[in-house]
Parts: sequence; structure tokens; C-alpha cells
Amino acid sequence: MRPSSERAALLTRLRHLELAALPLEPGSTRRKRLRDAVVASSERFLRQIETLKAYEETEGQGIGLLDAPITEHGMSVEAAIEILEQEVIRPGANPASGGHLAYIPGGALYHAALGDYLAAVSNKYPAIFFTGPGPVRMENLLLRWVADLVGYPAGAGGNIASGGSIASLTAITTARDAHGLKGADYASAVVYLTTQAHHCLEKALRIAGLAEVQIRHVPIDDRFRMRPDALEQAIAADRAQGLKPWLIIAAAGTTDTGAVDPLDALATIAERERCWYHVDAAYGGFFLLTEHGRSMLQGIERSDSVVLDPHKSLFLPWGSGIVLVRDVRHLAATHSFSGNYLQDALAEPGEISPTDVSPELTKHFRALRMWLPLILLGTQPFQAALDEKLLLARYFHQEIQTLGFEAGPPPDLSIVTYRWAPPGVSLERANQLNQEILDGARRDGRIFLSSTLLDGRFTLRLAVLSFRTHRRTIDLALEILREQAASVGALPHRR
Repeated sequence: MRPSSERAALLTRLRHLELAALPLEPGSTRRKRLRDAVVASSERFLRQIETLKAYEETEGQGIGLLDAPITEHGMSVEAAIEILEQEVIRPGANPASGGHLAYIPGGALYHAALGDYLAAVSNKYPAIFFTGPGPVRMENLLLRWVADLVGYPAGAGGNIASGGSIASLTAITTARDAHGLKGADYASAVVYLTTQAHHCLEKALRIAGLAEVQIRHVPIDDRFRMRPDALEQAIAADRAQGLKPWLIIAAAGTTDTGAVDPLDALATIAERERCWYHVDAAYGGFFLLTEHGRSMLQGIERSDSVVLDPHKSLFLPWGSGIVLVRDVRHLAATHSFSGNYLQDALAEPGEISPTDVSPELTKHFRALRMWLPLILLGTQPFQAALDEKLLLARYFHQEIQTLGFEAGPPPDLSIVTYRWAPPGVSLERANQLNQEILDGARRDGRIFLSSTLLDGRFTLRLAVLSFRTHRRTIDLALEILREQAASVGALPHRR
């Protein structure tokens, strides 16, 4: 027994600490003040979204954030939000802008932001059915909806990860184990993809311990798509050398050009050669909601695994990547583990806990940001927005050529490549001109464009995937490109 004086001191200390920690639990009045300040900031942002720059070059690039270090006593919510708005939200790219045409964000749906808020406030744990049956059922419901969209059978399963990179790593480790690859097999196992494949795939191979595998970059056609005949030849040559073809990775929308590989033809080869067939549809997957997308992505249903990013072509905020595997048993065989402290976590027949099919145990309730927009709006607005982006890309592809720019292939989805290449100008000078046009557009800031390197040519890219991007945005982009081309002496100034 503790002496009474020692117990009294302990109780006094506990009471003191409880009172000192009370700011962590604000009352309703304080919550309202905090919430009102945050909502007011978000409303200021959204009211200006049409006029905010898509890219803003600020002198300090957010350095002012460092002038407000974390202290013992904190600051007011008003002061904190001022720092946030000026030093964090304002500088650099604005992915919530319809003028963000550089990379492939889709996000910033308001409904999804509310879902994230509810997920954070409720703090539901979505990784194990025993402790979070509702969140787990919600994630599995969404995964089934996506599996149906892809065309996968009832035995498919998956996980909502943080993005395409982790989703791809999950798929590749599953493919490794499903084919029984051991360390001694790595040097003779062969992976087939193209130079247009996203870099996260080769990174995933390395992280999965497969740095020794043979990687074949299959030749592409003039539209940057994998050539089935070249794949067949590469596999035949490898088998003749005693190597083991293992994994074929196809793209349903490449990052550089938006190209869609001939998925159906590649599926036939994968089946015949007994290779695992993975489709990277991180960018293009949800175009399956459209008639054009279903036509372009025919054959995706024959894959063994697939990745789709809702934060791209489903317009959700950053941080959602879906991996699906045709046979969920392979996914579980790689990722299902447990510890003694989880012995109470009883399984529910028919419901797979995300922790059993993914690398994660700690997991954000990501499903809510996806479920809330879909359940409130239905799929029709998403389909309409995606169809609009497809048409806008075709519109830009046509119009940019009227300005004298050289356009790449007609877009498979919603990415267009183009460049200024006047007759008689050397490749080096053309590359320099395109860099200057890009730099000028970024300084202007009303739109945000990017570039890539294709066969040594500095090439401009336009990625149309924001739900806020409309024809007026594309017309503005065309006008800015015309102005910038004129400013570097590539086009005459408009009279």
C-alpha cells in the first residue's frame, strides 16, 4: 500500500495534468470558433478558385513558415490560418485549380473533403473488421464496385492504399509470391514493360527485393504503345536463353503521353506464356465509366492485377490508390499476418480485413472520402466530367496545330503532347524554344503546364483531368501558348 501522502500527491499531479491537457478537448464554443475560422479560410479559397493562379512563383517559396516555429504555448487559430494561406497554400502549384494542366491531379472534390473531416473526427479504425466493421464493409463495398467496373470476377479483392506507388508495390509482391519466386530465381526472372511505364513500377521491383530481375523494355509504336509482336519476340528470345518470363506490365494511360497499350492482345500473350499480367491504370482506370474508356481499355478485365487511383480520374483529394487482384487468395497469401495482441480480432465470414491484404496495419479511413461523393452524387456527374475531359483533350489537339505547333498522336485519353518545331530549326534550338515557352507560361501563372523528353525532343504536355477544367480553360491555355511563342520569336504577335 502506498502511504496516504504519496497517494494524495499522485492524485494532485494527475488532476494538474488533466487540467493542463484540457485544450486538447475544446468545448462546443471553442470548436465553433475553430471550425468557423477553418471554414472561412476554405470559403475564401473556393470563392477565388476561378481567378487564383494555377502556379504562383513567390519570392520566399514558403520560407515564412519557418518564422513561426512550434512553441510551448501555441498561437491563435487566426494567426495560424494566415500563415497557412500565405506560406503553404499560395506558393507553387495549385492542384485545385482548373488551370492545373501540368500533371495528373484530379482532386479537391468538396464532398470528399467533408468525408475526410468526418473520418478524422470519428477516428474510426478501418483496417480490422473486429474493431471497425462499418469502415471495413464500406471499403469492401467500394472495392467490389471498382472490381465490377474493371470486369473482375466475384473472387477478386483489393485494398485502398495511399496512392498508385504503394498499390503497385502491393501488386508486384503478390505477383512474386503467386509465381513462387525465390531469391535464387530472381536473376533469371524477366519483367516486360515499356520505357513509358511509370517509374514507380521499377522502384517497386527494387523495394520488393527484385532488383536482380531482368527488365525488358519492349519497343513501342508511333503512338507510344507496347507492340505485341515485339513482346512475343522478346519472350521467345528469353526462353531460348533459359530465362523465365514472369511479369508483363501494361499501361492503361501512361504518364508521359496518356497512351493505352493494346490490353486485350497483351492479355492473350500473357495467358499463353503463363506470365502474371498487371495493368497500371492509375491514371486511366476510371475512364471505364465512359463509353470511350471502355472501348480503349478493352482487355483490362483479363489482367491478374490492376491499379486505379481515385485521386486522379475520380477527382478525389491526394492519397487514394486502389489495387485489385483477380484472385484475392494470392493477395492474402502475401500480406496476411498477425500478432498475439490481435487474438481478439475475430474474422467475419465474407468480409476481408484490409490489413490481411495490404502492407498496412495503421490505416486512414480513406473509403469515406470516396463513398460520400459517390453516394451523394451518383456516378453520372463523374461520367459527364470524364467525357468532357476526353473531348477537351481532342479539342486542344486540334487547336494547337492551328497555332503552328507540332502535335503528338491523337490522345488516347486526356493527355496531349505538342511542341514548337519550326522548319529549319535545329533540335537543340527547338528544345530551347520549348523550354522558354514553358518557363514563360509558368511565370504567367494562369495555367500550369509541364514537359517531358520523348526521343530526345523537349516536349510540352497538357494533362486535362481536373473537374474544374472546361473549354474556357483550354482556350486560355491556347492563348497563353500563342503569347509565349510570340514572345520568344516563334510566332508573330497578334495585331
